[in-house]
Amino acid sequence: MLLHVHNHAQEKPDTTAYKMMPSGEVVTFADFEQRSNQCAHLLRECGLKRGDVIAILLENHPRYFEISLSAERSGLYFTGISTHLSAKEAAYIVADSDAKVLFASRKTLSVALEVAAGQPGLIVFLVDGSAEGARDYVAQRDAQPVTPIPDESMGGPMLYSSGTTGRPKGVKFDLPDTRIDEMDPLTQLSHSRFGFENGMIYLCPAPMYHAAALRWSLSVMKLGGSVIVMEKYDPELALELIEKEKITHSQWVPTHFIRMLKLPEEQRTRYDLSSHKTALHAAAPCPVGIKEQMLEWWGPMIYEYYAGTEFNGMTIITPEEWLAHKGSVGQAKFGILHILSEDGEELPPRKEGAIFFEGGNQFRYHKDDAKTAGSYNDKGWSTLGDIGWVDEDGYLYLTDRKSFMIISGGVNIYPQEIEDVIVTHPKVADVAVIGAPDPDLGERLVAVVQPLDMSDAGEDLAADIQEHVLQHLGKIKLPRQIDFLEALPRLPTGKLFKRQLRDEYWKDTKGA
Repeated sequence: MLLHVHNHAQEKPDTTAYKMMPSGEVVTFADFEQRSNQCAHLLRECGLKRGDVIAILLENHPRYFEISLSAERSGLYFTGISTHLSAKEAAYIVADSDAKVLFASRKTLSVALEVAAGQPGLIVFLVDGSAEGARDYVAQRDAQPVTPIPDESMGGPMLYSSGTTGRPKGVKFDLPDTRIDEMDPLTQLSHSRFGFENGMIYLCPAPMYHAAALRWSLSVMKLGGSVIVMEKYDPELALELIEKEKITHSQWVPTHFIRMLKLPEEQRTRYDLSSHKTALHAAAPCPVGIKEQMLEWWGPMIYEYYAGTEFNGMTIITPEEWLAHKGSVGQAKFGILHILSEDGEELPPRKEGAIFFEGGNQFRYHKDDAKTAGSYNDKGWSTLGDIGWVDEDGYLYLTDRKSFMIISGGVNIYPQEIEDVIVTHPKVADVAVIGAPDPDLGERLVAVVQPLDMSDAGEDLAADIQEHVLQHLGKIKLPRQIDFLEALPRLPTGKLFKRQLRDEYWKDTKGA
């Protein structure tokens, strides 16, 4: 099997490697090969050597993939930075990662220059023009040779956790001692489990600074497939692209599904989705009701997986398996799954505990030995801090993150279950359930709701939502307080900044 862009550039130079939508810019495999080679030469000219780090502060931009691939074939780490971060937050990641080069666009230049002002020696490249304080990336790239650098070696991502529960940390792996065209574990898994192959057409609706969006897309192109990148997610445009571009594979998060399902029926049903064979979803637990509706609409072609940026283990569930184990994220396909009690003992089926994987990838958190050590037990098994349980057949069910647990009146409550019910209400676009300070209970349940129409916000909708909850859950899981916001602080990756919401409720409480 031919692997890597440089092979496909020889075999099918004029085939689309990726296409940006809706702008329509096409980059062929020949373009991709030449530009990533030129960028690799440029990075060497800047003094970067194997093991060094570059940072990428870009929206879904045509230069994103070529910069990532150039780092990967130069033995460098590449760190994607969310475009939603403040200059202070971005500066922390650039400094913490030890990045020597920062790539920015006109949309992110002001943040990049503010970052650079506090970090002397940092090289800033502007990928779409020239500006004071930044080098013209395209002009300097185009002055470089189009052939590979002589010392190619395999690099890799060092992506930062989203920081939804604390300060983000860089997830670091040892660089592999392999050729750049050897099959890596993720590409092998995409091929064997999900049918990724030469000639496939893959829709990427998520931001490329997110681990899944970037890694799956690079795997597609290594195998000879084409990637259609949405510059910004729009639910109807996604459906239109499946029809127009004859998408065969795609990857989503539950919020994408929710927004598509809440389109008017005439918009949802007007597109031909028959080319679409395999859809993947992950990043956050999908409410059972939402998954049921998606399977009814798209048919049995939706696969779910559970894994983290750390890639310490992975579960996968097929659509057929999910219908027999509704709510599960599957059986372990990479690493051996364990559910452990707080004292580290293995728990039997249907008992909640910490999710650990044995035998997966070894990872560490950059510059945080304590956090790294805290992620492993005495057997060398690792955890991401998630809570769940397995059934008798070994299928994993996620409860929530341990850090999101609410203790109300001495009872442990995980908000995910409550959120899954509320989001199915026809007038709700998004929801977060948090614990707010309460003098009697310690914490009380608060549902922060984003209505589909903000004009519906008020006591009547709050009462209707509470009635909806009681139809599915017991009174102990009923939010007694329902507040409304025009938008929740959720990233395009599907991750919710619960810490930000919670801090608003606890800011006037001593010791919060």
